Amino acid sequence: MKIVLLSGSHPRHYYVANTLLENGLLHGHMIEEREAFVPAPPEGLEPIDRENFIRHFREREEAEYAFFGEHKKVLGDIPTLVIHQSELNGEKMLQWLQEQQPDVVLTYGVHKIDDHVIDRLPDYAWNIHGGLSPWYRGNITLFWPFYMLRPNWAGMTIHRLTSKLDGGDIVHHSVPKLEYGDGIHDVACKAVKKVAADLVEILKRLQSGKVPNYVPQKSNGKLFVATDWTPQHLRLIYQTFHNDIVDHYLDGKLGHVEPKLVNALAEQ
Repeated sequence: MKIVLLSGSHPRHYYVANTLLENGLLHGHMIEEREAFVPAPPEGLEPIDRENFIRHFREREEAEYAFFGEHKKVLGDIPTLVIHQSELNGEKMLQWLQEQQPDVVLTYGVHKIDDHVIDRLPDYAWNIHGGLSPWYRGNITLFWPFYMLRPNWAGMTIHRLTSKLDGGDIVHHSVPKLEYGDGIHDVACKAVKKVAADLVEILKRLQSGKVPNYVPQKSNGKLFVATDWTPQHLRLIYQTFHNDIVDHYLDGKLGHVEPKLVNALAEQ
């Protein structure tokens, strides 16, 4: 079974790639060069919002490198293609995919794959989404569970790759174990580690002929767009809760509502 990953270029993306590679589950890697990980604050912010913005993205980078810092490239010799966003869905990418002849294609951290590419992919074409679908689809979807004071809803979804953004049939949900002291970025990084470990087991089962059940997304949930988020949202994270929302949740101060998760690893 030949597996190809199409991913972004941040350490979290390389971590997933190297986890698959270490387990003999990666045979080709296309990398989309992504934007700078620490953006500059927009003009015109109030001082508190500028400080929060700088803190938020600085601490995100610190967490990323604490969890995944050694993963700056693929730690093995496999066919690799590096492209820019302008080349995504183009002839260069299509030609490379055709040369690889994959049985499984995984996407994680790339921009939207167009229908004409999806149509040429194998039956097992899955996306790894940084959010729990269908409730948190789209952009910045590991942030919104914290803003909604439901940190236990911060997780990852493996789903079939379709033209509907983060809307394909669900293969599996991954959620990390919450622990005292976890900040918003710790939970996001732990979610990536959890989905990588789960994906290894799911692919091993697929190799042995155990095809996971696909669960349609019956609820529309919410599709978050980039403009839904503003720096002012960070006041709740850092001024109201001092980035200790997980502690409040574990203390029972925020209530307890569990998402109805799909678990491919629970199937017999």
